Amino acid sequence: MTQNNSTSSTVTSIEGRELTVKRVFQASRELVYKTWTDPVHLPQWWGPKGFTITVQEIDVRSGGVWHYIMHGPDGTDYDNHIRYIEVTSPERLVYAHGGDGEDDFHVTVTFEERDGVTELTMRTLFKSAAELERVAKEYGAIEAAKSTLDRLAEQLAKLK
Repeated sequence: MTQNNSTSSTVTSIEGRELTVKRVFQASRELVYKTWTDPVHLPQWWGPKGFTITVQEIDVRSGGVWHYIMHGPDGTDYDNHIRYIEVTSPERLVYAHGGDGEDDFHVTVTFEERDGVTELTMRTLFKSAAELERVAKEYGAIEAAKSTLDRLAEQLAKLK
């Protein structure tokens, strides 16, 4: 299943238990990677429009962790834990994302530079296709991903 939102240049697709999100940014790979991993930049854009985050801890290295609280526009707080499995700057991040001591899904983010622009590909692997479908419906994961990358584009535009 492929979905494309005409108001955004983010393209998403679902195949089995994997959600793939792609977007091209008008910025260097180094800048996109830094904006994705720097605790100064992350609170400026991470999460869908209307959400904010508070970074509790971040250590972007293989074996490192990122713990943050996402604050929803309705006042709900969401505790998030990321455990970095692989960090290859500025090319690739692989991490497990979860809460309550359990991994909910694994994410691989690649940053590929071509002619001064960066193609970002985020592949999220869920435990099952049913779990991906549930998260997409219950939490609006696909629209949330698009909104989050829209915010990243806005942040990158401020930094150039």
